[in-house]
Amino acid sequence: MTINIKNINEQFSSCPQLTVDQVPEAVSAGFKTIINNRPDGEGGPEQPKSEEIRQAAESNGLKYVHIPVVQGQLTQAQVDELAALLPDLPTPILGFCKGGVRAANIYQHALVKSGQ
Repeated sequence: MTINIKNINEQFSSCPQLTVDQVPEAVSAGFKTIINNRPDGEGGPEQPKSEEIRQAAESNGLKYVHIPVVQGQLTQAQVDELAALLPDLPTPILGFCKGGVRAANIYQHALVKSGQ
């Protein structure tokens, strides 16, 4: 299944729920980091768990970050966490959640927080 990627800028793109089977595709697309902004279990039992995606990402040489954001409940602490991590994360980054919107939003807020 092809990843539906939305390019935000040269350093960051977002997509809907990423599966373990799509991680190699993310590698082939050139991504160096995956950020998961979806809480485990939000999509029911068919949603892959963060740990499964982390293992797939790391076994494919990618950095993996999990900052779960409940839909409509982005917090300043979550923005601060991502803003603190961004300078050290290998780019380009692929962020995901259910539809890709939360991933893009937290990233944009983190950029503002860091003065970019």
